[in-house]
Amino acid sequence: MADRILVDWDENNAQLWGHQPILIKHNLHQSPLFSRQALAELIEAYPREHYNLIQTGPRESRRVWREGDFGGLSGLQIIDAIDAGTLWLNLRNVTEVDRRYREVVQQLFGEINGHVPGFGAPQHTAGILISSPKAQVYYHADLPGQGLIQILGSKRVYLYPTTPPFLTPQHLEDIALFSVEVDMPFENWYDKHALVYDFKPGEMLHWPLNAPHRVENLNTVNISMTISYTDEQIRRLQMVNFTNGLLRHKFGYQAKSRTTSGPSYLAKRLLQRALRNSSWLRRERTARQSVDFKLDKAKLGEIIDLPKTADAA
Repeated sequence: MADRILVDWDENNAQLWGHQPILIKHNLHQSPLFSRQALAELIEAYPREHYNLIQTGPRESRRVWREGDFGGLSGLQIIDAIDAGTLWLNLRNVTEVDRRYREVVQQLFGEINGHVPGFGAPQHTAGILISSPKAQVYYHADLPGQGLIQILGSKRVYLYPTTPPFLTPQHLEDIALFSVEVDMPFENWYDKHALVYDFKPGEMLHWPLNAPHRVENLNTVNISMTISYTDEQIRRLQMVNFTNGLLRHKFGYQAKSRTTSGPSYLAKRLLQRALRNSSWLRRERTARQSVDFKLDKAKLGEIIDLPKTADAA
């Protein structure tokens, strides 16, 4: 892209970056890459291992979080199904799947690096989110650095403190170990301590590392892009979270140290390398991430349950 992506950058953002939530203006909502037709074509070519299709409960309903499959629908049919249902599609790793989006995200990170001293060139990726008018994303936290870019529709984003009880080391350990972010416990009174943003196209929201958050769509189809990044310190923290979680779940030992240097860190690094692909962990992750529905081609917005032992069609 020839034009700059970030517009009207506030000079104070550089000092706030990583310490406080900040809203930044962008122009990606004007890009043809995010048109309905372009996204439909992207969906049709998307590798199965790189997307998550989630059914959520609408606001003020019981918690629902089921993972499903496209079920042979076209890209436009999938978008129509999302419009009619309570669905949330995450096209993960779009920067690895499609060169056009990779170039956009590379430019975006280059601009951030130009604005934020010391940001450097962290490893980064992005995903595209397409979600139903009444869909929501439950209370969760992410291990990498995160930003959310709004393209279409409006949503309400709740950001919470990074201290107990909102976030504990055990929460981060479980996320690192099982790769499921939305299992964190939540109490309604947490909202009294949240920063709330009504998020519109042309806005990007960046928050401190691991900050818990949840999202409610405001009765419109939403298209967003997430950006994720890791530097050396974030990678080390992720490794420590993984190993501490493994020690707790597998061996019943609660590690107290979260240091990212020295003998303790080196020992955990070796243990993580030895056990990160263990059969026990693969079984646990599979059980927590099973695909149990597909989209109904005859009734867009509806789903068809799949047998628990069967692969998605």
